[in-house]
Amino acid sequence: MHWLNPDHLPHVTANVERFLLNFHGDIDGMILANGLEVHSPPHLSEAIRAAIQLGDHITVRGVRPRSADMISAVAIDKAPDTRILDNGPEHGRDGKGAGKHARPPKHSPMQAQGTVRRILHGPKGEVRGVLLEDGVAVRFPPHEAKRLAPLLSVGKKLAASGKGLESPLGCVIEAHEIGASDNDLQPIKPKKPKHDKHHKHDKPGRPSESHA
Repeated sequence: MHWLNPDHLPHVTANVERFLLNFHGDIDGMILANGLEVHSPPHLSEAIRAAIQLGDHITVRGVRPRSADMISAVAIDKAPDTRILDNGPEHGRDGKGAGKHARPPKHSPMQAQGTVRRILHGPKGEVRGVLLEDGVAVRFPPHEAKRLAPLLSVGKKLAASGKGLESPLGCVIEAHEIGASDNDLQPIKPKKPKHDKHHKHDKPGRPSESHA
């Protein structure tokens, strides 16, 4: 069970305008009619699909990161008596909350080009994608957000290519390349591995002398 009591958390009430998907096809957020972005953990995807439809009036209770105008959901309430509560990933799901799909989503090579409608965030407010005006979500790893910052402004043109999927709830692309246009695509750089600070490298020196 989540250690936060949702009834004492900040909340917002509005209609659901759009669902947001991750690369696996899980719902991991929503855009509300008042413009607020909601992040929800992917392990709640099935419960959200079953209980909530576009246009539904909901109350989201959660945490508001300092760095972004959004809310990370701990509980989602729908009148009269439906509550979707984050009790953590179920047994058999990985630590990131991504579930095992009975039918793995089919990814295909995809390209997108359009105008940035809004920036998309992770649960702590970290930038990890954009939503284009045509509704396509372009995802990229958070460590690239700083380098890509000149492209990530509402109203700017953006192009991306990578692997993606389409579903009745939307289209999402995991970008392998991104740029201001399809003629200016730059590869997404992998995250550098963290080095063990406690690891000591042997320094070259004279071989040890043997003592009689």
